Amino acid sequence: MKYPILFLCFLLYGTLQAQTGLSVSPPRVYFETDPGQHSTQKIRVTNESVSNSLDLAISLGDWEYNVKGDNMMYPADSLATSCASWVSLKQDQHYFSLKPGESKEVEVSIATPQTLTNDVPVHTAMLYVTQMNPIDDVSKAGANMKISVRSGIKLYHRTRTTQNKKLEVQNMLYDQETNQIAVHFENLGNIWTDGILYPELLHTGTGEKITLDHLVFYTMPGNYRETQITLPQDLQAGDYVATIIMDYGNDASLEMAELTFAYEK
Repeated sequence: MKYPILFLCFLLYGTLQAQTGLSVSPPRVYFETDPGQHSTQKIRVTNESVSNSLDLAISLGDWEYNVKGDNMMYPADSLATSCASWVSLKQDQHYFSLKPGESKEVEVSIATPQTLTNDVPVHTAMLYVTQMNPIDDVSKAGANMKISVRSGIKLYHRTRTTQNKKLEVQNMLYDQETNQIAVHFENLGNIWTDGILYPELLHTGTGEKITLDHLVFYTMPGNYRETQITLPQDLQAGDYVATIIMDYGNDASLEMAELTFAYEK
């Protein structure tokens, strides 16, 4: 009888860790090489299971962020920003087995093409480590299934060109129906840029300041992003000034923007 195979990607449920578990670190690997150069980084793959051996295979894919900042996955070499075809492994590291508790270091190499230009400042790929010997299990409904795990590591490549981190807020909009403020911003630099967005409200009638939960964001060069800030349900009616500060590790400045709006219950 054929059983459905359930892939647990990037996260492991605690009830299953005793049967099968996979740890891959670090979650992101960065390469900086100029055209024609070669660089190698190491990752560590660990079998977290206490009883089962894992037969593992390494493969490559592409990824990018959508406008909301979610990860979108694609086959290798699908995107103009892909560096999947530059990646190589040692011959014995494409497929290997790990006993319970055993770890293995995998060398990931990138050979940058001699013809590389600066038209695309950053290239990326996803390196997958996939379990090839699914483990038998039973669902809560009593159905037989096979459990397999897969973990992914993001690969980033850039040349040694001077970094230029630059984010710019394009717009702020208040939507009364959703009770949210939309912040539209763009990565105008030539490097991956991560940071934290700090929002604050000022009630112009009472002078009360309200600090809202901060938001963590990740961007790549050329990314346009739409981020939603949800306002408190118990917010007092009145006129407000919404202020955001974007801290993204640029020592020269912080990106700031304001929006004036009227809130009605």
